[in-house]
Amino acid sequence: MSLDASRTEPRPERLTAHEARQRLEHARSTRLTQLQALGESGQADDQLTVAQKDAIERVLKEIEAAFARVDGGSYGTCLGCGKPVPGERLEILPYTRYCVACQRRAAA
Repeated sequence: MSLDASRTEPRPERLTAHEARQRLEHARSTRLTQLQALGESGQADDQLTVAQKDAIERVLKEIEAAFARVDGGSYGTCLGCGKPVPGERLEILPYTRYCVACQRRAAA
């Protein structure tokens, strides 16, 4: 099979619960590694480091909330409009709660 053929195969619109858990586990592991590295940097009181830790901790909370949505069966459904969140968005941000349009509205 050529590489080009694999790109044209249709992707399922929704992730399975197993796939979602795998992506969320990877995202959580990555953030925990980042948090550990910041803790070992020796600059715990540095304003930038504190801001980075806060941001990582917020993402970790989002990841835990996404695990709860997987368990509850609502993972991949936009909390704003109730429509499915596109698979491509979930690949990039597996813990997202919103589709792009609703995320823009929530941020405004």
